[in-house]
Amino acid sequence: MKSIKEMNVGRHLALVEDAGAIQEWYETPAPGYWESSVHEEVASQSWSKTTLARIDLAAWQAFVADLPRDPYVNQRWKRMSWLHLNDSGEVETLGECPMAQGGRFNDAASMADRLRYYEPLLPAFTEREDVKAFVKAWAELWELPARSPILMQITGVRGDGCVDPLQGQGIHADGCKYLSIVVLSRDNVEGAVNTLYLDKAGQQEVGRITLAPGEILHLRDDQLFHSVDSIRQCREDAPFERFIIIINACFVDEFQNRMLRRHFPDATLNVAVHDS
Repeated sequence: MKSIKEMNVGRHLALVEDAGAIQEWYETPAPGYWESSVHEEVASQSWSKTTLARIDLAAWQAFVADLPRDPYVNQRWKRMSWLHLNDSGEVETLGECPMAQGGRFNDAASMADRLRYYEPLLPAFTEREDVKAFVKAWAELWELPARSPILMQITGVRGDGCVDPLQGQGIHADGCKYLSIVVLSRDNVEGAVNTLYLDKAGQQEVGRITLAPGEILHLRDDQLFHSVDSIRQCREDAPFERFIIIINACFVDEFQNRMLRRHFPDATLNVAVHDS
């Protein structure tokens, strides 16, 4: 099966007809969505931070306003949808499938070993051209095969005082191979520093990253653990707010893969887990 990267190359092939009606194919170079340093860094150190230059950030931020409250976690709001790239390399929204994180990947009692259902992302968001271009480029970065389920969330916290955005997860992995975090808004906030580790105990720190709105952190989630510091209110006269997009794929959590098999029988799942 061709990867998304291979299909994207194919789409840049153009047919040329010369004066003698002889046809030939040639490859038209396309500008990369990601800088070369991103590819180099995720290969060498398993993470990379960069800025999303090809999105309308203000338009994306508008979709924070009507997020429903998270029914499982206090002081959090969320929507999520499952997507994939079809055999033609186009973004499609899939149906409902719960989020399912086993206790191996989530230490929070309110979330671990439970099926969690959320309202989907609005079509007005998922059908935006810059959103579809982002998802395609993200799938190409990780060389995902067609029909690989991609989980995309808009989630975040708002309020007063101080809050743990992870709600007890601590240092953790999300149970997938590829994970990225985009900050949409960060208002009246101190803290929320992402820290990366080689171990779950947090003894081998490899990076501390604070993301501004429009910046993205790519992670090889099966190679690194991560956490984020508490969010603290800067000015007492206004609430704080921090909303993010989380996008991940190629799950190593068998609990999640069982749900994906059940809801999307034609999906391309992580082969190592699927065959186990």
